[in-house]
Amino acid sequence: MSLLAWIISLVLSYPILRAIYNLTLHPLREFPGPILASCSPIPHFYWIYRGIFHSKILNLHKKYGSVVRVSPNILLYNSAQAWKDICGHRKIGDLSFEKDPEWYPIGPSGVSIVNAMEADHSRMRRLLSHAFSEQALREQEPLLQSYIDLLIRRLHEHSTSTAARVDMTQWFNYTTFDIIGDLSFGESFDCLKTRKYHPWIEFTFRSFKASALMRPFLALLPPWLFELLLPRRLQRMIEDNFYICQEKVARRVKLQTSRPDFISYILKHNDNDKRRMSRDEIDVNMALIIVAGSETIATLLSGCTFFLLRHPEVYRRVTTEIRTSFSCYEDINFLSAANLPYLNAVLEECLRMYPPVPSVLPRKVPSGGAMIDGRFVPAGTTVSMAYLSAFRSETNFAEPDSFLPERWLDKESPRFAADKREVLQPFSYGPRNCLGKNLAYAEMRLIAAKLWWSFDIKAVEDIEGWMDQQRSYAIWEKYPLMVKLTAVER
Repeated sequence: MSLLAWIISLVLSYPILRAIYNLTLHPLREFPGPILASCSPIPHFYWIYRGIFHSKILNLHKKYGSVVRVSPNILLYNSAQAWKDICGHRKIGDLSFEKDPEWYPIGPSGVSIVNAMEADHSRMRRLLSHAFSEQALREQEPLLQSYIDLLIRRLHEHSTSTAARVDMTQWFNYTTFDIIGDLSFGESFDCLKTRKYHPWIEFTFRSFKASALMRPFLALLPPWLFELLLPRRLQRMIEDNFYICQEKVARRVKLQTSRPDFISYILKHNDNDKRRMSRDEIDVNMALIIVAGSETIATLLSGCTFFLLRHPEVYRRVTTEIRTSFSCYEDINFLSAANLPYLNAVLEECLRMYPPVPSVLPRKVPSGGAMIDGRFVPAGTTVSMAYLSAFRSETNFAEPDSFLPERWLDKESPRFAADKREVLQPFSYGPRNCLGKNLAYAEMRLIAAKLWWSFDIKAVEDIEGWMDQQRSYAIWEKYPLMVKLTAVER
């Protein structure tokens, strides 16, 4: 046999031999999962490419149980114990589950709080936490109120116009991006004023899908080859997008003002040489916060609107609670909205049924391996909680596919007594959970309360498949949600 023929034979036989190894000798061979997915990463890549990874995982967990092998080296979980084992605080001396670099590559702009290793993550989190403290939240409330009031005024304009159809997904995005832009950079994106997206936001939406589609290549190719093959046009778009962020941060830093935005808190506490954040790190984290602090909240509110339209009895009860709890619109604030038990139950149930991050946030099992959900998992394995699967599992919640806000009200009810409420962790869990959780809840409550105080809502087209037909690429690819708003007369 010639050398060329031998090389061709080797290349052609390698995938077959590798598949046999993955199925029969791989350290994860005993874990349940589809045979094809256990043999090869191709099914996993295909599910991501199609935007159906979230629904595929949900069905696989129903079939195989609390842990599923979805690729030769990937295990996904949906149990309460797995949250603690993967994301919880570690005992002294135990190594942490770091973020999987194949899913969170370090770009040319540097490391953010999301993909930083443990020491850098702790340093960044310590500085950023000041911007999300209770004191900061109180100081930021007037800013949020101003944008939400502008949203309500804009919607009033639409409710009285002849063309009264409104896409609520769009208006929620306008509002949350304007808020997070001002909190991050000291300047709004002016979406509510212009009634359209800022070009940077449009690129951000496209980048999520592009990142998901490129993930197979990130996993299979060395970084230098991936960068070499990345289309130059896409590279320029990424660079230009980040340059806009750098410019906005630079303008905010030059203001030298103490307004209660994120930069102000970072600069105020960024005086320790060993623990400070560099300008590059500030830039990268602000770019991250723009997405994490806007799209996720808008997604939840869109889902909330959908469920209220689908469940008139829930809509009547939550609007009655809101409209009987306040004597006037101006009484609605962070504190008063937090004291609406049924509204809060509705938001919790929306987070369970339609989590803004529906699929996975993978980590690597550290050196020496670890016990996860009562079973040993070898080092180097990629593991994650499967968000939608965990929240919609019948082992965790009674009637998991039904929208039932009352499950969060009466914890003693026999109907929901066996619910594992600790499974619902839409903002993740442990020392790397979302810093902006309290801000997100405050913003969601305030928008929802002021919206349902002000308007009655009605769908103007069939919304039956609005949620189930959506694809996801890290975040949901939301469809328009067209409604008619009618101002409540008082």
